[in-house]
Amino acid sequence: MAKILVTGAAGFIGSHTTDLLLASGHRVVGVDNFRTGRRENLTAALSTPGFALHELDVALPGALSALAAAERPAAIIHLAALVSVQESLANPAENFALNVQATHLVAEAARLAGVGRVVFASSSAVYGDTNVRPIPETTETRPLSPYGAAKLASESLLLGHGASFGFTVRCHRYFNVYGPRQDPTSPYSGVISIFARRFAAGQPVTIHGDGGQTRDFIAVGDVARANLIAATRPDLRPGVANICTGRATSLLDLAQACARHFPGGPPPVHAPARSGDIRHSLGDPARAAAELGFTADTEVAAGLAELLGGVPAALVP
Repeated sequence: MAKILVTGAAGFIGSHTTDLLLASGHRVVGVDNFRTGRRENLTAALSTPGFALHELDVALPGALSALAAAERPAAIIHLAALVSVQESLANPAENFALNVQATHLVAEAARLAGVGRVVFASSSAVYGDTNVRPIPETTETRPLSPYGAAKLASESLLLGHGASFGFTVRCHRYFNVYGPRQDPTSPYSGVISIFARRFAAGQPVTIHGDGGQTRDFIAVGDVARANLIAATRPDLRPGVANICTGRATSLLDLAQACARHFPGGPPPVHAPARSGDIRHSLGDPARAAAELGFTADTEVAAGLAELLGGVPAALVP
């Protein structure tokens, strides 16, 4: 079994990835500066043999290189980032430092320590607003925010480093990830976690526009499995792949599905459509299936049932 270094290990996706790696018998070196990550997300990992946690800022020059040189991991899964489009608009310089510059330092750590593989958390934000549905990886990339631009630049940076210095890079363009441990109190949180919190509190959810906008919602457990495969499967070639389901869910459908778990709750409140919101986003999962052998297993109904307290998925349309 391999030793895997995970940046952002205490975050939403990072902690689920860490748990799955450990459950699969791998050793994990977790890295987090706890800017947004939570130590409680790693409660199970911290009691598991084979896990070591380092409080470390990936964006600090030399810090990750020193750790990678000491630990000599077989792979790095780079999940640490500034994860908000809105925050990248408010502070582009911080977005550059925590996304682009930090990714450069990850690439250098991999080069200097002889790491064989890097798995990178990219985003469907690299596509911007496109009329293509479903979106294949060959679609023109037109990011609409510093966040999306930073993810696209980081892909190129890592792929170039890998090609130059002999390590394999897999870039995962995540679509709308949801599940347990996603912070519903954050204004940058995913719509499913926000809907879940408000339904549980007996409060109406707000739908901007008519609710016909659609998203490709993917469960965090499936994303963690894609990360595991990309970090450990032998003989993978470098590349970019969507991590998605290929199934579209509208916000109205999502609100109705949540309401099945909380009968008698208030109906949704409609607000004006938000300028710049993407109307439809649907990924093409074919490349991930072909190159990684990965297909998302969790239907939105089942994922909601887990998130909202175990209500049987059969009750959700």
